[in-house]
Amino acid sequence: MPFFLDKRQNHLKELMDDPRCDLRKLENTYRSFKTINKLLSGWKTIYKSQIRPFLKRNSGTASILDIGFGGGDVSILLSELAKKDGFHLEITAIDIDERSFNFVQKIDTPDNIIFRKSNSASLVAEHNKFDFIISNHVTHHLNKDSFLSLCDDAEQLALQKILFNDIERSDFGYLFFFLFSKLFFRDSFISYDGLISIKRSYTFQELQEEAPPGWQVNHLFPFRLVLSYECE
Repeated sequence: MPFFLDKRQNHLKELMDDPRCDLRKLENTYRSFKTINKLLSGWKTIYKSQIRPFLKRNSGTASILDIGFGGGDVSILLSELAKKDGFHLEITAIDIDERSFNFVQKIDTPDNIIFRKSNSASLVAEHNKFDFIISNHVTHHLNKDSFLSLCDDAEQLALQKILFNDIERSDFGYLFFFLFSKLFFRDSFISYDGLISIKRSYTFQELQEEAPPGWQVNHLFPFRLVLSYECE
């Protein structure tokens, strides 16, 4: 349990969530996500331990829904990892923020990724199904009702497994990110918003208590929590 960050501060607001924020800095933030997530978010580990074994069992193909794609980098990374191994992912990535959607139209993306301005409830209404449902840095943005609604939507959309990857709130993680981000990320919202995100995030015990029945929480290095659900 953190000492200085002992209480979750989910009332705090990130600069990038302000619709009036500087668009140039916002797009620099989206670009920086590629580096941040590749270094710190552990998606390569998740791919190797959770997604690749299924691909091996399933003729090398799988479908993924990425909820809250932000800068689109996690979907692109997973696509590249699978392609390198000789596998194929069909990825649908959704985000409710039009600014995110507009940003990904400007970057090179593989043909196997579809970006949509949508939410999970809309995909449930369309009776969509995906082998894997993933999200990155989404759960700490949600209030309790929205969090539980997202989990419920994901259960209805998933065929195999749900993997919600987010920050674990800790004093050491906060200090590390403060030093790391100040050195390497400027002219963006990365440093300020990243520190706010840590303050808004869950501890292991908090996320366990908040999670619906049947969901599990696991640690992931460094300073990460993965909330998961395995379909029967």
